[in-house]
Amino acid sequence: MRAGFGSYSLLLLLLCPVLLGQRSPQRRPKKPPRPAVTRKPPVPAAPAAPEAMEPAEPTDFPPPILNPPSPYDNCPRECSCNPIYPHTLYCENRNLRRVPQIPPDIYYLYLRNNYIDEVTADAFKNATDLKWVDLANNRVRRVDREVFKKIPNLLYLYMERNQMKEIPTDLPESLEQLRLSRNQISKIPAGAFNKLEHLVLLDLHHNRISDSNLGKNVFKDLKNLMQLNLAHNILRKMPSNVPTGIFQLFLDRNNIEDIPQDYFKDFNNLAFIRLNYNQLNDKGLPKMVFNISSLMDLHLAHNKLSVVPHFNGRLEHLHLNDNQIEHLNGTEICPHSALANPEDSGAVPRLRYLRLDGNHLSPPIPMDVITCFRHLHSIVI
Repeated sequence: MRAGFGSYSLLLLLLCPVLLGQRSPQRRPKKPPRPAVTRKPPVPAAPAAPEAMEPAEPTDFPPPILNPPSPYDNCPRECSCNPIYPHTLYCENRNLRRVPQIPPDIYYLYLRNNYIDEVTADAFKNATDLKWVDLANNRVRRVDREVFKKIPNLLYLYMERNQMKEIPTDLPESLEQLRLSRNQISKIPAGAFNKLEHLVLLDLHHNRISDSNLGKNVFKDLKNLMQLNLAHNILRKMPSNVPTGIFQLFLDRNNIEDIPQDYFKDFNNLAFIRLNYNQLNDKGLPKMVFNISSLMDLHLAHNKLSVVPHFNGRLEHLHLNDNQIEHLNGTEICPHSALANPEDSGAVPRLRYLRLDGNHLSPPIPMDVITCFRHLHSIVI
């Protein structure tokens, strides 16, 4: 009995520290506090620089391309000279901002694809023999009126794809070709071409020319003109006083609504007429307005026509696609000469190509069309 009690007492003594340890756990020493972190003071922002004014022209043009000194005394470093063509100066694609000094023995001058914005007379003071000047695809806004007095023998002037707003003044009387397409020309004053009686080609397409800003007699004195291109402008009327000896007349992409009755009456050489993309309708086309004996190629696509207009038997190509034509009658459109002399081979219409797609027509082609136009090689319907 005593022995059991003693064992029990011993066991109780051994367990007491464990039980006491669970009830009151030993406290861990506290960690010392971390020292305060010293942060770097913020850097004050620099005062904003005043906003720079945007330059009128870009300043990041590539530098001009210069050649090493040339063995030829008069050859500018901005250009190249070829001994095979001693009278030609090649200055295209050189990143030039100005026209270099032109030597006196140059006939042909190529300055295409540069950054020239002004043409001054000083560069041409010795270039009296120039016949051909190509300044296309630059940034020309102004041409000094004294320039052409320095080059009185000029025949060809190419200035398409520039930024000109008016026709250069005092053009030389010798000029035969004047190309001013894709500029910003909006006005052609009377007398702009009154001295250019030798001009053969005048290209003014893709400008901003309107009826009100086109002088009434502006083309009157161009007696030798063969091609007049006024396409892609904002004309609503046919230009007046076009020389009657003209060979090609291009008026595509304007807003022309009608053609006067006798507009082409005295045009004895006119072979090509282009009036695509206008506002022409049946009411605005007199019945026989295209009965022109010299006419070979007539373009009237993308208008508002509902019937095929009458034309001369010598016409070879007729474009009437994308109109509002609903029917095709060979008897109605067959030239009168063919109907009057069906056995005469010389009276057979010469029409070879007829385009009618984009209208309200569907195959088959009427037999009277094939009977009349026996030379017809292709018809698109």
